[in-house]
Amino acid sequence: QVQLVESGGGLVQAGGSLRLSCAASGNIFSINSMGWFRQAPGKQRELVASITSGGSTNYADSVKGRFTISRDNAKNTLYLQMNSLKPEDTAVYYCNAIIVAGALFDYWGQGTQVTVSS
Repeated sequence: QVQLVESGGGLVQAGGSLRLSCAASGNIFSINSMGWFRQAPGKQRELVASITSGGSTNYADSVKGRFTISRDNAKNTLYLQMNSLKPEDTAVYYCNAIIVAGALFDYWGQGTQVTVSS
């Protein structure tokens, strides 16, 4: 079992920045990859960025060059630095962790709201 708690969301003007954090606890040593997803009203949840245990990263085209995913293994925390925010970035952002151990185990945080005003 893995528990994930997000923080850092809020209201920001277009062009501003926010940093999201995701504190992980539990069976963290078995985590293969972690990521950030987002879901805007009326839309499907989509991948924003992910990072593997080896440090390889992947970004959605819509956030490349603006968002940076990182992890602090000493603090068991995942981050998403979001710069040059746009109104279309408004969504609930979710932290995700995947463990592959015979089967795939998927864990989610409760989500944190990010609202970007124009």
